[in-house]
This record gives sequence, structure tokens and C-alpha cells, in this order.
Amino acid sequence: MEGTNETISIVTVCDNHYALMLAALLKSLEVNYKGKKRIDLHIIDDGLKEGTIEKIARSVDKQVFDITWLKLEDAIRDRSELPLDNSTFPLNVYVRLFIPHFLPSSTGRVLYLDVDMIAEADISMLWNVDMEDKVVAGVVDRSGTVSSTWGGITNYQELGLDPDTKYFNSGLLLIDTRKWREQDITRRVLKCIQENSRYAGFPDQYGLNVVLAGQWLELDSKWNCYAMSTEESPYIIHFIGIKPIYTSYEYSSNYKERFFHYLRLTEWSNFRPVSNNFRLLKKLYNKVVKRWRRIVNGRQKS
Repeated sequence: MEGTNETISIVTVCDNHYALMLAALLKSLEVNYKGKKRIDLHIIDDGLKEGTIEKIARSVDKQVFDITWLKLEDAIRDRSELPLDNSTFPLNVYVRLFIPHFLPSSTGRVLYLDVDMIAEADISMLWNVDMEDKVVAGVVDRSGTVSSTWGGITNYQELGLDPDTKYFNSGLLLIDTRKWREQDITRRVLKCIQENSRYAGFPDQYGLNVVLAGQWLELDSKWNCYAMSTEESPYIIHFIGIKPIYTSYEYSSNYKERFFHYLRLTEWSNFRPVSNNFRLLKKLYNKVVKRWRRIVNGRQKS
């Protein structure tokens, strides 16, 4: 079934640290959009400052976007049951698992995008893909299969998965929200991560790939080109790993230039890359938050 909603529905989540990346993503979507319908954009606010929100709003064309701001605590109303994995990813990575539950029930299809992306093609092309009755559509991760020694599912054998089962990246997900709710995907994925937390290096991605193994639609890889890719005509560039906002970025220089092309069209036009120390401090902060929550949850249960 192809996307037939009156508007294109997109969800992303952002904290104050990556606000400028969100601005570049939105500007890239806007510049390349050729559709006539407005884009229904839901931004999940993970501690964005009021001034930052105003800068983002000034950076985009209000004739293209209808923006709804939603606090993280309203998107995930009970965070006490979230898996406290050992990764350095922030807890907001779990937002994508709750999208079909906090969007209006009339929203039959939604596109989730990680904030560290830019679009180089008209997003309506992706929106109108026939999902072939699948719950989600995505792009194969650079690890390729569940048996990959990098980023795959290290306990795939115990889970009964064929080693050649393809493994998708959760940074871009086209979701059939009705099928998602019908199949209780949120609860099943969270349960899977909790039961296999020692193996879930990329927690939400791990759980989604276990629960939806062999049951998702594979999209053209151009819709999620990773920063180390050599693709000359990407549809969406995904800056996994070190972001172009850091001086330590070492992947495609062309992709980096495309990022700054869009950033220069926003309220962050004068930004220059900063030290990698900011990146390391953010990762440390994410781990500290999770450890603190483990202590709090332990006290509440005792």
C-alpha cells in the first residue's frame, strides 16, 4: 500500500546538543521537497532550550512544515521500564518505538528520521513507496546481516536466526502505525532488549531486528547512505559515527560539504566544527544518566 495521507508525517527527536543538526536536516528536506502537501513534522524535544527552539523555527519555511513540539516525557510517559543498556546512546533512542502510540490514530503511515541526517532528494518519493503489507521499511545496515561481527546480533544462533538474515538500520524507518499497534511491536521490542541487554550494543536497532527478522521491506540503499559511503548520488546522507560538527570527522568530505551547505541556510550559518571533547563528554553524560536511573529504579523496587 502506498502513502495516501493528506500530508507527509515525519518524526524526529533532538536534544540541545544536536539542535544545529536538526536545523540542517529540516532545511535539506525543505529545499528538496517538490510535493504540494505540507509536511506534518513532530519534533520530540529532549531538553531543547527555548531560544534554540525559536532559532529552529526561524530556520524553516512555515509554508512547508506544520511543526508540533512534543516533550520527551509526553512521548514516553513511563520511562521507568525502558531497558537501561550499557551503550552510550541517550534514552531518547527509544522514542521511535513509541511513535505509533503518541501520534493521532488517524496517522496510518509515518517516517522516522534520525537527527544526524540530511536529505538530497524529494522526501515524497520515499513517502509513496509501496510497503507491500510490511510493518516497517528500512535500509540494510552497513553490518549487512545478523551474523556480522560488527553491529549485528551476536547471539543470533541462540535466537534461532539464519546467519544470512538481513539487518536494517533503525535511523530511518517508514512505519505502518496500524500494523505496528496490531502486532504489539513496542512491547515485544522492549522485552527483547531487556532479556538480551548484554548483546544489545545498538539497543533499539537490536530489538527491532530480532522481532522483525525477515519481515521488513528493504529500501534502496540510497535512502540511508552512511557517512563512510562512496555513493555519489545519495537520497539521504546519515552521519553515523563522528558527526561533521566535530573537528575529528574523517569520513566523506563531499557529504560534509553538503551538510554545511544546508546549515549555512539556517540560523547556525556561522557555525564552525568544535573539538571532539564535546562528543566524548556527551557520551560520558549518557552513560552517567543510565547508571543513575539504575540506582533510582533499584531503590524504588526495594
